[in-house]
Amino acid sequence: MNPIRLRLTHLASRRFLLAAVLTLAVIGGAGAATEAAAAAASAPYCGITWGSLPRGAGDSSPAPLLDVRTGRHDCYDRVVLDFDGAATGYNVRYTDDVVTQGKGDVVNIAGGARLDVTLLEPAYNVQTGTPTFPHGDGDHLANVAGYRTLRDVVYGGSFEGYTTVGIGVRARLPFRVFTLAGPGDHSRIVIDVAHRWSA
Repeated sequence: MNPIRLRLTHLASRRFLLAAVLTLAVIGGAGAATEAAAAAASAPYCGITWGSLPRGAGDSSPAPLLDVRTGRHDCYDRVVLDFDGAATGYNVRYTDDVVTQGKGDVVNIAGGARLDVTLLEPAYNVQTGTPTFPHGDGDHLANVAGYRTLRDVVYGGSFEGYTTVGIGVRARLPFRVFTLAGPGDHSRIVIDVAHRWSA
């Protein structure tokens, strides 16, 4: 074979091999980038692994509801329910409609999804029947303008030792519920709703 043609063939082969290696590197890099992006997309937001299934705990208690407050945090919005005494009983779940205690009327709640919070505690003194949380069915309990997740917090009434609060949120997002003792002989049931599902 002609030496010049042999040299050109050799150069062409080297170029082909180099192009193949570069192509594989790019594909591998893209694959790794895609893998990393997929892993990041499925990683829990702020390490939150709460989920959105119903939560329930505790027993009924005569500790009456005193107040409902909200707060904003970096990774979630919070609703705090304050009680006079040790309150531990609750059932919290996503639902299409939140209804009032006793009457069963649908409560008007803003937001793309609704959490039905049933407290196993009254909103009145069980000895005297005096209201400890003087609100009417359908009353909006907090100004949540500017919150990332919360859209509404609405009172659903209290009847025969049970109290309902409806929480409107932007979408069906992960949430957690837990109880805290104090201050003093009071207690709190806390509901946190994450701003999003994944990082």
